[in-house]
Amino acid sequence: MTSDRDEPARPEPADPAGDDALSEALTAVARQLRDRSAETLAPWDITPAHLRALRTLARHETMRLSELSDHLQIAPRTATEVVDALQAQDLVRRRADPADRRAILVEVTERGAAMLAEIRATRGTQASRIFGRLGPAERTELARILSKLRN
Repeated sequence: MTSDRDEPARPEPADPAGDDALSEALTAVARQLRDRSAETLAPWDITPAHLRALRTLARHETMRLSELSDHLQIAPRTATEVVDALQAQDLVRRRADPADRRAILVEVTERGAAMLAEIRATRGTQASRIFGRLGPAERTELARILSKLRN
């Protein structure tokens, strides 16, 4: 006869809906998306951070640097560096704000808009490889849950 003290402790089975399991699953999916994003963006020599800025500028048409940094939730200096990199590739341009000559507006160039369209088409294909495993109802529910977690 053996006592409970003689048996090695068995780890509890992982709860697939537990916080640790959910965190690991979300991290793994985010890593897949980030890796695929880097692969997708390589031909255009653009980073995911640059793409976020380019998309934000395209959505808002023209923005001050301070507005861009607020939208991206990055430091103003970082927004300046991102815009510098995009401007060096002729993807965005700066111009004086007619309402306040001290302020600078940033807008997407035609080249930037064309590149963004190409990237969107390619990234859509890449994202569908991951999210395509879900049915329409699952995608809607995932979007709802992620939105809730994001906000």
